[in-house]
Amino acid sequence: MAGAAFIAATATAAVIVAPLPAAFATPSANAVISEAYGGGGNSGATLTNDFVELANRSTAAFPLDGYSLQYLPASASAGSLWQVTPLTGSLPAGGDYLVSEAAGTGGTTALPTADASGSIAMAAGSGTVALVKGTTALTCKTVADCTGDADVVDLLGYGTAVVREGTAAPTASNTTSVSRAASLADTDDNSADFTAGTPTPTNSAGDTASGGSGGGTGGPTAPGPFRIHDIQGTTRISPLKGQSVVGVPGIVTAVRTTGSKGYWIQDPNPDSDPATSEGLFVYTGSATPTVSVGDSVLVSGKVSEYYPSSTAQSVTELGSPVSTTLSTGNALPDPVALNDSTIPDAYTPTNNGGSIEGLTLQPTVYSQDFYESIEGMRASVTDARVTGPTNSYGEMFVTAKPGENPTKRGGTIYGGYDQQNTGRIEIVSADGTTPVLNVGDELSGTTTGPVDYSDYGGYLLAPTAATTGTAVDNGLKQEVTRRQKGDELALATYNVENLDPTDSDDKFARLAKGIVTNLSKPDIVTLEEIQDDNGATDDGTVSSEATLKKFTDAIVAAGGPRYSWRYVNPVNDQDGGEPGGNIRQVFLFNPQRVSFVDRASTGDASTTAVSVVKDRKGAAHLSASPGRIDPTSTAWNSSRKPLVGEFRFQGRTVFVIANHFNSKGGDQPMHGRYQEPTRSSETQRKLQAEEENAFVDSLLDADPKAQIVALGDLNDYEFSDAVKTLTDNGDVLTDLITTLPAAERYSYVYDGNSQTLDHILTSPSITHYDYDVVHINSEFADQASDHDPQVVRIDVKDCGFKGHK
Repeated sequence: MAGAAFIAATATAAVIVAPLPAAFATPSANAVISEAYGGGGNSGATLTNDFVELANRSTAAFPLDGYSLQYLPASASAGSLWQVTPLTGSLPAGGDYLVSEAAGTGGTTALPTADASGSIAMAAGSGTVALVKGTTALTCKTVADCTGDADVVDLLGYGTAVVREGTAAPTASNTTSVSRAASLADTDDNSADFTAGTPTPTNSAGDTASGGSGGGTGGPTAPGPFRIHDIQGTTRISPLKGQSVVGVPGIVTAVRTTGSKGYWIQDPNPDSDPATSEGLFVYTGSATPTVSVGDSVLVSGKVSEYYPSSTAQSVTELGSPVSTTLSTGNALPDPVALNDSTIPDAYTPTNNGGSIEGLTLQPTVYSQDFYESIEGMRASVTDARVTGPTNSYGEMFVTAKPGENPTKRGGTIYGGYDQQNTGRIEIVSADGTTPVLNVGDELSGTTTGPVDYSDYGGYLLAPTAATTGTAVDNGLKQEVTRRQKGDELALATYNVENLDPTDSDDKFARLAKGIVTNLSKPDIVTLEEIQDDNGATDDGTVSSEATLKKFTDAIVAAGGPRYSWRYVNPVNDQDGGEPGGNIRQVFLFNPQRVSFVDRASTGDASTTAVSVVKDRKGAAHLSASPGRIDPTSTAWNSSRKPLVGEFRFQGRTVFVIANHFNSKGGDQPMHGRYQEPTRSSETQRKLQAEEENAFVDSLLDADPKAQIVALGDLNDYEFSDAVKTLTDNGDVLTDLITTLPAAERYSYVYDGNSQTLDHILTSPSITHYDYDVVHINSEFADQASDHDPQVVRIDVKDCGFKGHK
């Protein structure tokens, strides 16, 4: 709560420069009168209106519909009547409720927006106010009658008031009100419970006449009834959600000056419950916070839960804040160390796919519960290895568990739905100073910041430049694969991330270098995310000739061969991806090494399904080359259709399938509030896998020794149902990523997890191959694409070598 509802204020009261006071016990009563002022608009007054303020000492809202605020003159005559102001709404738990009364002719400052308004002209020096259950005017005019009335919830007589509890409260004036002590004690003696001081009207939103918001000043000078751990509670949702609180004590531990601004406070006097956090974010919106790290503050505002998205967990916040600085330069609470001994190995509780928000936190059992139990508190990682490179938003991932599923290049491998890697923690600077680092680099020393949460990545630390460890560049290099031998056919796949002619020459040059230098000029390259000739402009253009001309020119400029290309135009706006972009898969091939068998479709190639046919000699061929697998099937709705082509290399036929399955958009996040998360997009990918598996079966039925390479961005993991369906659990196609050691199975880095989305699959007749994922993008802050390419070199005559790289 803000304002004088919980303070004993005087016109000359001094702010004590000292650490936070010790915790106060929560009072047992609920609604009370906390302040009364009858000098509004009088001579010398600053405020324009009289007012009465109510306060709630309980942890539950107090309904006021049907209640009233009533006033009786100090010395009531036989003809004096109680004046009535009806009340509505509710008195928030631990909050204020402001009743505005009559205005005078003077004053310069309006009250904050009142929760209820009346027209009672209260006397400045003396009078009686009552909180009444009911709206019928009281008839009592003596202490005995009024205190004995069961409808009188609370009674305040000030000055020379005849009707009062015990002895009357002090006399007020045009410039002073009477307000209840900080403890909100109700001893049934007004003189013991109230003191005179400067009026501080506060409404249920925590607004004051001084206009406090966005971290403004003008708040209380003594703690209210609630501590941070009361606000945070033992679940993910605050038990005080939606309620206003006053005078919450804490030390400012960090200030966020970018994006949604605000600051974190932490109580240096924690409770004994490990499930209740002692930290809290104070949200100031667009207003730059006026507090500084080390300030001891009392903050009032409204408790809310901020959801970054519809499936994310929430962040408990204090909004519309008003603060009072008690002292500066205080020591900060020690940070919670994040390491193997503090972070549990289990990831999160489950609730049959439902929300886990209402579950009591188990911070010693689940890592996500542990992070939630320290939400807003200072935490630190030491000598943290980077597992996800810094992105354009200044976000990176590190691991607090260096031994947890490491890759050879410094990342953390994601090897299964039950292997979420609990040591991953996002780093997002609170002041925009996140260093630019690659996977395998390090934040040496200690990095400290409050624990926050975002939709991207989940729980995070928000350090500043002063609390971020030293950035250490460990020199990660792009990989370069070897050149294929003369009798090896090299096939690669590369997602070039929405490439169109409007992209920069630098992007084209870097992607071309990847083909020429890093992939060593493969014979065939399947490209994903080639856009049409004007990119995202949605004007019906579907051709990608200009895109491919610019790309192949860049490859030649980089020292590569003059590649030829084949593709099938998508139907406009039917294949998903960036609206208007019309992405598709494309075959690039080096005509000096390999030839493409062109065979026209009998219908519109965009919508006619390719099939397998046998010639008069019994050899299997495609009905169209290039062609598309069942493009009108609902499995491919708003998604890319597989491109199939027939190639010849040294007298042998190789069938190539270029893939880009539907994206993971719409899946619930691993770190979200629904557990286990629903992976809704996998349903369509499994249908797509069934379609392609059936096509591969038809090829193998026609020729059991057919050499088939299916490759591309499947948008799913090697352990997923979709990929297992496509390969028929390895019986029909071999997913080459599974032939690598577990720590090398990745082509993409997301949320600090190194994982596999891109695949090369081979038919049973391909037994001699050399396979390589070429890491040139996903681990680096500076990327030409967000995917790593990969290549397989096969001996179509089975005269090469067995094994893989």
